[in-house]
Amino acid sequence: MVSNRESARRSRMRKQKRLDDLTAEIALLAEENGRISTGINATTQHFLSVEADNSVLRAQVGELGNRLDSLNEILELLTTTTPSPAITACGGGGGGCFGFEYEAPAPMAEQHYGLSSSSCFMNMGFLNHNQLIMASAAANDVFLVN
Repeated sequence: MVSNRESARRSRMRKQKRLDDLTAEIALLAEENGRISTGINATTQHFLSVEADNSVLRAQVGELGNRLDSLNEILELLTTTTPSPAITACGGGGGGCFGFEYEAPAPMAEQHYGLSSSSCFMNMGFLNHNQLIMASAAANDVFLVN
């Protein structure tokens, strides 16, 4: 009988120890789960932020691509067509820049719209008529492609 009681007591102690171990493991797993959830939330927020930035950049790339196409079309037109009377060369140097003279009735006929000769890229040698213009992701950056 004494042996039975002792065996039952040892069995209860093993069960209690197993229960205590499982309870400690639950606490550790709950803490790890909390850390992982926090990390997932932070990563999700970062992902959403990066995705929003990426959308803005994609829109800017599209806009800059359109601007680049337009500038290349203008350059193509300027290099393949003969100038009309309304298009004048900057500074009269014959380089063919983007200066436009507005032909209006008498008092307004003297107005000149376009780039001044000091800012004309072609006459200053900054732009060759065979070079393409490339824009970067920043709206104000423009590069020449040789």
